[in-house]
Amino acid sequence: MKTILHWLVLSGAVYGIAYFFPDIVVDPWWIALLVGAVLFFINTIVKPIIKILTLPITLVTFGLFSLVLNVFFFWLPSKFIDGFQIMNLKAAIIGAIAVSVLNWFFEKVSGK
Repeated sequence: MKTILHWLVLSGAVYGIAYFFPDIVVDPWWIALLVGAVLFFINTIVKPIIKILTLPITLVTFGLFSLVLNVFFFWLPSKFIDGFQIMNLKAAIIGAIAVSVLNWFFEKVSGK
């Protein structure tokens, strides 16, 4: 149940960001569900492995490389999913920060 709720929270975050920020486009509404599923997979499986592998760089940059990873993982689905577009770097940064904050908040509230 938490998995489905987490997926829906990420999907809602993507759809909400696209609604409030015009440089991020989610064309049909169900694309947000697909992007949420991809982000859920990335956050659950890929991101922990990449964070361990890039730990030395993250320590040297005092955690700023973690922001680079978040932006990359938010931008990546836009290259593979038609209907989800990120127009510029500023949009990718704002979207990544918003999704990361909502993801963190959900994990704290749900007790993951």
